[in-house]
Amino acid sequence: MSGPSSMRTPLGRVRNLGSSHSGTTDFWRQRLTAVAMALLIVPVIVVILMLIRSNHAGATQILSSIPIAIILVLFIIASTWHMRIGMQIVIEDYVHNEKIKLASVMANNFFCFAVALASIYAILKLSSGV
Repeated sequence: MSGPSSMRTPLGRVRNLGSSHSGTTDFWRQRLTAVAMALLIVPVIVVILMLIRSNHAGATQILSSIPIAIILVLFIIASTWHMRIGMQIVIEDYVHNEKIKLASVMANNFFCFAVALASIYAILKLSSGV
């Protein structure tokens, strides 16, 4: 007897789809952003410690370094992407009204994009010395 070892359909196994039929894309993207944030957190903490007692001129001088600005922008992108995925999963799991769910997911995407855009703008403005 060669019975199936799982309850998944052969097509589901080939496509790597779970019970929600959406696959594991969000799962892996959230893990990827978590690893990126874990790798970037030490340099970000060092930059924050350097900025603690700085005035605007000192912060501009520290942030005018291209590697520091790149590290901060990468951390902002990873953390806002991670936040968007996490909140979207919570919304999809716990909001049952389809209209409210759609509005919530749209608001979540807009909010995360706005936070990322404002943060990146601030870093680029400070790093350019303007």
